[in-house]
Amino acid sequence: MTAAAVCAAASLASCGDPPREPDADSTIGGRVMTVTDGDTIRVRLASGRVERVRYIGIDTPETEKPGARGECYADRAQEFNERLVGDRDVDLELDVGERDRYGRLLAYVRVGSKLVNAELLRNGYAVPLVVPPNVRFEDRFRRLARAARRRGEGLWASCPAQGS
Repeated sequence: MTAAAVCAAASLASCGDPPREPDADSTIGGRVMTVTDGDTIRVRLASGRVERVRYIGIDTPETEKPGARGECYADRAQEFNERLVGDRDVDLELDVGERDRYGRLLAYVRVGSKLVNAELLRNGYAVPLVVPPNVRFEDRFRRLARAARRRGEGLWASCPAQGS
């Protein structure tokens, strides 16, 4: 049997298997093409595939959509995210769950050594969002948000209803 035939047979043998969850240490490199909002980006992976990526563990105010106004601080969160990751190389660290219900890749996003998810929280552009099983940085993210709130950073100063 040729090497190609062996590979094809191995591939077919796993067709019925459920998709494999990535290892907790899985990291994928890519370059940010667009910043959709404060917690979502489009990334061209090293493989050439383009993925919509949703940041794990945080939630930023929603930007304006057809028929709905943007939430308080949404534009500022998107602008800050753009400054952090726009047109930059990023590392996408995966956790236990790989995708959300919208098909977006879920990741902790790094630019160099900087964890972007944490920077958004630290500067008051996001609130923690815990969606098990992706909870690796839950305690850290909660601490960062509490500190930003105490300092009156970002949305905590501009959007009083955010704290309710």
